[in-house]
Amino acid sequence: MEEPTQHKPLLAVSKITAGTLTATSFEGRELLVARVGDEFFVSENRCPHMGARLSEGTLEGTIVVCPRHHSRFDLRDGRVLQWTNFKGAMSAAGKLFRRPQPLRTFAVKVDGDMLLIGPEKPLPTEPPSAEQ
Repeated sequence: MEEPTQHKPLLAVSKITAGTLTATSFEGRELLVARVGDEFFVSENRCPHMGARLSEGTLEGTIVVCPRHHSRFDLRDGRVLQWTNFKGAMSAAGKLFRRPQPLRTFAVKVDGDMLLIGPEKPLPTEPPSAEQ
């Protein structure tokens, strides 16, 4: 029989405004919390490309856009939608030095006014899209 997943308190739901990115820390990790309507998403707050704080980026639906090189990640599963905004030879060179990596995301659930964080979700396994 599978052991039940333990979720732990992270933030009060009432303190998370819809359409915003919020930085918080949990057990020594810097995390990003996003609210899209009544849905909540939690990921690492550092971009896997060059470590920029994603909480300083923008939120477009469930997509977080890195403030530094405009890498785009789907917060639902961490999938890379765009790996930097470099063009042409710069894009090819950038991928040689730093291959596209998904964003680490976490399971969440709401209990009353508390957002609970669960275990890390599995990383996406599908190959990067042609857009990257």
